[in-house]
Amino acid sequence: MISLLLPLVFVLSQSSGPVRSASLPPLSERQIKWWRDAKFGMFIHWGVYAIPAKGEWYMHDAQIPASEYKKLGDQFNPQHFNANQWVQIAQSSGMKYMVLTARHHDGFALWNSPSSIDHFTSVDMAAHRDFVKEYVDACHRARMPVGLYYSLMDWRVPGYYKPRELRDSAELLKAQCYGQVKELTHNYGPIDILWYDGGWLNMMGSDADAAWLWDPISLNKLVRRADPIIVVNPRSGWEGDFDCDEGGSEITGPIRSRPWEKCLNLNQTTWGFNSIQKLMSFKDIVTTLVNASIRDGNTLLNVGPDLDGVIPPSHVDRIQEVGAWLKKYGESIYETRGGPLQPVDREYGTTYRGKSIYLHCLNASNGQTVGLPPFGPKIMKATVITGGKARVEQSAFAITIRLSQLTKPDPDTIIRFDCDRAVAR
Repeated sequence: MISLLLPLVFVLSQSSGPVRSASLPPLSERQIKWWRDAKFGMFIHWGVYAIPAKGEWYMHDAQIPASEYKKLGDQFNPQHFNANQWVQIAQSSGMKYMVLTARHHDGFALWNSPSSIDHFTSVDMAAHRDFVKEYVDACHRARMPVGLYYSLMDWRVPGYYKPRELRDSAELLKAQCYGQVKELTHNYGPIDILWYDGGWLNMMGSDADAAWLWDPISLNKLVRRADPIIVVNPRSGWEGDFDCDEGGSEITGPIRSRPWEKCLNLNQTTWGFNSIQKLMSFKDIVTTLVNASIRDGNTLLNVGPDLDGVIPPSHVDRIQEVGAWLKKYGESIYETRGGPLQPVDREYGTTYRGKSIYLHCLNASNGQTVGLPPFGPKIMKATVITGGKARVEQSAFAITIRLSQLTKPDPDTIIRFDCDRAVAR
């Protein structure tokens, strides 16, 4: 993921648009429906960087030479890694898909990768285990949609920093990328999500700026040959099947036109395991999930297991709070779409499914009157599913809701409108 220590030039230079090609169109609405219905997923950043416990950018930020950093692979031998437990935690937290960092920017591969430069893998080094296989198999057993994150870059390769000057080295990096992506998508299937990262070169520019090297159309045609309906993000430089919104910034604005996903980190210190913990609050997680859903997006929330492969208990406790909330109110999130009303930042937004429209009030109070613009279906019944009462007046010009006897505290007051007909898309 993106480090806060990146040079400012990176932030300011993301201007190139994604590569599009008629020969490689994004998935159709029907093909990506399952992913859009899922709404909430678990991201997992895990690798040898869990040993120093300073985050996934440790090699870069501490300027560790590749030869020295490789020694972490000789120490990485997690004794309590249990992929089945990871999946169980995700399911009990209301998460409907998972994405594991198979290989981050440091180049350490969590699987049996013959394409790895210098055999920097969990199979070739101390652990002698294929963690990707264990994870994928656990997801398959539990019927959990399975995703893999892959970083195109590799800090160990000089050609990454000077791709034009050191073209042979850059081509070696490209060959590793193609080989490893083929291994992940062809050898462990079915894989449901391929989540690229790190397409930008020399720590600057955008993913699309580096398309001259990666040739993302060819790369993703390779992926599609393994599975024509795998869901792919846009960070290889190709437009992909959904847009990414990374980081903890507030979600605002209108409903978004393309499928999209908010990815953010439960421990706001770093994505990978860190001895310094600064967890998002329960309220902030729910608010993020709601703000994404009312704008027709997904939320991918990251956890960082420790050097032994254990998701910290504090992480588990927090996300299972969210799972308990979703168990009660998930009808307003899962399998919904954003709308029919445009959201009003920090106040309200709507989701819908069939004949049900869900009004999410983020700052509701007893006695409050909420005024809404009109929408097509007629409201037959209004129920405050989070507890309380709502009196509704609906006309051709406006909808007025008067709230009373609300149950507090709750980060989201949800009113379900049962309507006479489904929302027209």
